Amino acid sequence: MGQGREGRRRESRCVSGTVQLTLQAGVASVLFERPQARNAMTWAMYEQLLAICRQLQADKTVRIVTFRGAGGEAFVAGTDIEQFKAFQSGDDGVAYERQIDQCIQQLEALSMPTVALIEGWAIGGGLAIATTCDFRIATPASRFGVPIAKTLGNCLSVANLARLVAVFSHQRVKRMLMLAELLNAEEALACGFLHQVCEPAEIDAAAAHLCERLAALAPVTQSVSKEGLRRLLAHELPDGEDLIHRCYGSSDFREGVAAFMAKRSPVWKGI
Repeated sequence: MGQGREGRRRESRCVSGTVQLTLQAGVASVLFERPQARNAMTWAMYEQLLAICRQLQADKTVRIVTFRGAGGEAFVAGTDIEQFKAFQSGDDGVAYERQIDQCIQQLEALSMPTVALIEGWAIGGGLAIATTCDFRIATPASRFGVPIAKTLGNCLSVANLARLVAVFSHQRVKRMLMLAELLNAEEALACGFLHQVCEPAEIDAAAAHLCERLAALAPVTQSVSKEGLRRLLAHELPDGEDLIHRCYGSSDFREGVAAFMAKRSPVWKGI
């Protein structure tokens, strides 16, 4: 027997991925649901995340927002690389990074405290989303990084670089970007990136406890403190679109995408 129209719709949503919002007693829970691809973000998922952030910003009943990946293996393992096959020039890269920046900026602008629950991989765009949150709780097996020097040969926007440096330090970000290293939960905790590390069975209770603490405090103080810190980070941020254009317009980037899709090691030429 066929699975029926509703079954086909569920299967389609699973393949393309969704970002789901649940509201309960002043806590908004955002779930990245594409577990078969370690919750790698599609364009549609970025658009859904942007819409959810706008909805939350307008909802005065929401006190705390949590973000989590489905499946227990990853928070978000970057952007779905198959989507980069259509890129033809550096202009495509500039447009993509602008889109990502718009989404991340909307998340960053949320006036209420935000908490990322990280189980497993937080890579690339997933690390950017987690970094934008105010607090992060992770499991011991969690890993953090942007290994694009090994995979695609692309780059990050200057705004996302600034966010990473603010929480990891210049040298750790160089390790992430130039050596394609992944940091473990222990080092992420030691440098202050993580609020807490706990076993998978304990992460829900840890998140509930943190949300209770945040909800009991002055929301206006939290909001203006958060916005003041955001303004400090964004103050006189330099333009970097020339760097993005150069990277996404390179032969190495096209080689990186082709190699990833073919499941082979890329051959870098530096052009």
